Amino acid sequence: MTTPRVRWTAALLALPLALVVTACGPQEPEPTAQPTPSASAPVIAEPEPEQPVDPGVDADVAPTCETIIASSIVVEFERIGWSAREEPFYVGSTELPDGLRCMWADFEAPASDNLQIFGWSPIDEETARTTQSELVAQGWVREDFDGGVYVTENPDTIIAPDENGYGITYLFGDGWVTVADTKQGLVLIEWPPPAA
Repeated sequence: MTTPRVRWTAALLALPLALVVTACGPQEPEPTAQPTPSASAPVIAEPEPEQPVDPGVDADVAPTCETIIASSIVVEFERIGWSAREEPFYVGSTELPDGLRCMWADFEAPASDNLQIFGWSPIDEETARTTQSELVAQGWVREDFDGGVYVTENPDTIIAPDENGYGITYLFGDGWVTVADTKQGLVLIEWPPPAA
C-alpha cells in the first residue's frame, strides 16, 4: 500500500515538471523598430554593455521555506491546510548555520508521517567530504553521478520510502547541499533561483 506522503510526492512532482517544460523553452525577444536618425535629432551615446549577471544568489536574498520550492507547490500545500516549520539544517551531527530545513505538514492535525521535508544550504568541499563519510559510516548509501553525490538513508531503516525505495536523501553539488524526505522530493527544490 502506498503511503499518503508518497502519493503526494508523486502528484506534486508532475506539476513543477510540467511548468518547467512550458516555461523553460527557448524564447526570443520580439523585434523592436529602430528609430531613423534625423539631422536635427541629438546624438545620444550608446550605453555601455551590461556586465554578465553572476548566476549566484543576490547577497540580500535569503532562502525561505516558501522560496526554496516552486510557488505552485506552496500554493497547493496551503490549499490543503499545510504550513512550513523552519528547522536547523543538519547533515549527520554537523549543523550548517547558513542552511534552511523546512518541514511542511498540517501541524493542527494529529501527529502522523504525512509530511514533506525540503532543505538547502551552502557547504564547503571539506565539510561535504566529512559529512558524507559520517553518514556512510552510519550505513547510509552513497551514489555518485555527473551532477553530484546522493547520500540516502540505510535501506534497512527507511520508514517511508518513495516508489524507488529511497528515504531521506541529501544531494551534494558544487558548494551546496539539498535534502528531502525522499530522493524524488529533491526535484522540487528550486534554490538558488535562476539569475534574472
